[in-house]
Amino acid sequence: MKKIVLLLLISTAALQLSAQQEQHFTQFMHNKLQINPAYSGSRGIPFVTALYRNQWMGFDGAPKSFLASFNSPFITPRVGIGVTLSHFQVGLNTDFSGSLAYSYDLIGREDLSVRAGIMGSIRSLSIDFAKAQPFTVVGDQSLGSIQENSIYGNVGAGIYATIAQQFYVGFSVPRIVSSTIGIYNDQALTIAKDYQHFYVMAGAILPLTDDINLMPALLAKYVKNAPFDMDVNVNLEIKEKITAGLSYRVGGDGPGESMDLLVFWKAHPQFGVGIAYDFTLSNVKDYTAGSIELLLQADLKRSSKNKKMSNPRFFM
Repeated sequence: MKKIVLLLLISTAALQLSAQQEQHFTQFMHNKLQINPAYSGSRGIPFVTALYRNQWMGFDGAPKSFLASFNSPFITPRVGIGVTLSHFQVGLNTDFSGSLAYSYDLIGREDLSVRAGIMGSIRSLSIDFAKAQPFTVVGDQSLGSIQENSIYGNVGAGIYATIAQQFYVGFSVPRIVSSTIGIYNDQALTIAKDYQHFYVMAGAILPLTDDINLMPALLAKYVKNAPFDMDVNVNLEIKEKITAGLSYRVGGDGPGESMDLLVFWKAHPQFGVGIAYDFTLSNVKDYTAGSIELLLQADLKRSSKNKKMSNPRFFM
């Protein structure tokens, strides 16, 4: 009976994943380039980010994500470039993608920056039936071969603004083209569509004392035919070394999707590590140990920005 319940829960989750097709990380405030090309080059120095996420631990075939990105100014501080590689595995399905981003600062002032960005991406979707232990389904045309693979291209755009080195706000659509995707090739059937994901992000640094800053952040996402999704985060930065806080993720079939704990440690002026743990609130909570996420981030050059600016890695 428990296996049947698990199967139903995973099937329901798979339907939700089919509508919300882009990876989502709890530590989104450290990972803006993935969803907004205008972020590239905004910090004024080259840096790299790596993220690993193990979602719904305890489920066989549960989602696992890995992402690595690099972005930097290019030739002038007003121009930025960025590269992102990501790998997403859920069940028999593998999603590998790469993107190249370009941004330009339309204003270029110290107290106000408004960057517009574009990105091109390529995505490989595959399914490997050799890893399955299925029961026989007569007439299921998706089981016609052991492995199927499809490749798709897309473009995206975004805008990202910082104000007085204290506030940021952004809007983006990482994939503008709505492509038909699926492994069964029949013009009469639409297996799935790659719908546009619309993102709005915002955040701030609010000094509380000389050593403590309040850092609220928000990421909202809208996808056609999917529930509205939003992460609301509040962090405290202590002595520019430790950042810790809570996030609440709207959605799911419970009182929200999850409640999340986040910690970021600036181990070196140019290197930081972070961890996040999601306490699941939806109906899968009785069958999973939650989700965990690991972050590594490194500056490849010391920042020449205002020394009084608190934790530019979080903010910019």
